[in-house]
Amino acid sequence: MNSGCLNSETVKAKARSLGFVACGLAPALPLPAVVRERYRRWIAGGCHAGMSYLERNERLRYNPDALVPGVRTVISVALPYRPLRQAAGISMYAQGQDYHLVVRQRLRRLMQEIGATGRCFTDTAPVLEKYWAWRCGLGWQGRHTQLILPGMGSTHFLGELFVHQRSDQYDFPLSPCCGSCRRCQEACPAGALADKCLDARRCISYLTIEHRGPFPPDVALEDTFYGCDRCLKACPYMKQAPVGLPEFQPSDRLLAMQPHQWKQLTEEQYGQLFPQSAIERAGYQGLMRNIAQLDRL
Repeated sequence: MNSGCLNSETVKAKARSLGFVACGLAPALPLPAVVRERYRRWIAGGCHAGMSYLERNERLRYNPDALVPGVRTVISVALPYRPLRQAAGISMYAQGQDYHLVVRQRLRRLMQEIGATGRCFTDTAPVLEKYWAWRCGLGWQGRHTQLILPGMGSTHFLGELFVHQRSDQYDFPLSPCCGSCRRCQEACPAGALADKCLDARRCISYLTIEHRGPFPPDVALEDTFYGCDRCLKACPYMKQAPVGLPEFQPSDRLLAMQPHQWKQLTEEQYGQLFPQSAIERAGYQGLMRNIAQLDRL
């Protein structure tokens, strides 16, 4: 195991060269009691809906050393995904390739190029990603519960390196800069957002991606059938959001889809439209269930 010391400026320069627009480092300490208690209250209140996996592995979630023994530093990075053009009905994050594949590949390259040892994660382990992004100084959690990067909004995938090396210096958290703005909360058609608290049971993104079963009778999908970007797009910081990588842009085939074609979508066409896509999370049957809910198609 290489136990040398990382140069934080070198780490950030390597991250930028790989397309990450933000990178920060923090000591791999257990999460503060106030963070643990907030998460526990969110789970106890049932706000995680049917995502039972969020209840498990509490010890690993709260203590980096339990997840990666010997870890000394957490490196958090952000990779932009905002599409130049967006296929109707589908959330911005799912327009192109599955982010798990793209981010993981770049994280592995970053680990190799900085000469570190450890593990990389991108929404694939019991890691509180938004906490670590905040702790590493990337941004702050807005009222829509997403991480806001200063001047760049929230259309970024997060990734983490849990490494065995110390750093020559660490970054500091940023203070929230939302002020009295509540545009994200006001933009949510289902009332899923309280102040920095998301109730997934009413969230259109959850209902169209993770949920299995009937929709709440008082929640209308309107014009979206996979995910929902209303709270993100309402945020003033989105005006300066960078364009995402080419891998996250929609194909011409997807952009050409017309409203009437979605209701007639076959499983074969689904496979052609969404190879290695995050939309595989819902599957063909789940997507067609969502499409059937729309009044406008």
